[in-house]
Amino acid sequence: MSLALDLSGRLAVVTGGTRGVGAGIARAFLQAGAEVVVCARRPPDAPVTAAGRQAHFRALDLRDAAAVPAFFARLASEYGRLDCLVNNAGGTPYRLLGEADATRHARVVELNLLAPLTASLAAYEVMRDRPGGGSVLMIGSVSGTRPSPGTAAYGAAKAGLDHLARSMAVEWAPKVRVNTLVLGMVRTELAALHYGDEAGIAAVGATVPLGRLAEPAEIGDACVFLASDRAAYLTGASLLVHGGGERPAFLDAATVNHPTAPDTTKDT
Repeated sequence: MSLALDLSGRLAVVTGGTRGVGAGIARAFLQAGAEVVVCARRPPDAPVTAAGRQAHFRALDLRDAAAVPAFFARLASEYGRLDCLVNNAGGTPYRLLGEADATRHARVVELNLLAPLTASLAAYEVMRDRPGGGSVLMIGSVSGTRPSPGTAAYGAAKAGLDHLARSMAVEWAPKVRVNTLVLGMVRTELAALHYGDEAGIAAVGATVPLGRLAEPAEIGDACVFLASDRAAYLTGASLLVHGGGERPAFLDAATVNHPTAPDTTKDT
């Protein structure tokens, strides 16, 4: 059975879709035949293209609460539909909690939690009236599932984003499906800033059970699946896209390494 996913005739919006993971997601939707709009505060250095097609760029500051509803209303007027919103925009600098005041940390929460909420509400107003409804995808992070020193506000926001998606899924069913992709480490053009040179990237990748970082295209493929009719019964789900997660540190720290478990049975 073929699992070819055809999104021809559908419109997908990818926030922060001009580079990195967002661009990988946009390319996957283009390859699946969808019309794609990418939005960010600044245009991409080069057009986002795939399969001989190009994503349309629209400037938008997602933290401008008044601009976001107007943005989606214009898209609905221009394209006559909206089928999928991918809330990808986000990020954070490395900053220990004690190195900044609450206002600085709150800006991280604003970008990674409140902005997706604002965009989702605006998209819902368009999708709810369409016969086919729509799909909202949250790009989450493993930082929201474990301690996140140096990026604590980001981790808290991503944890909240996953919970928000679950509640949206219940409130907006059956018209609009809402799911989360929980990402691990992804190899983007900015990977060197986080992990160093090729040797550093390889060393970090070796800590992942699958032995490498994810590629943006792989995140895009997962998004296309969740937006497609093949995932019609998936809503309120959290899809772990992290290569198996992280090997528990205690396994490497233990001073005793038993190749087999001890026999604790007793004769009776």
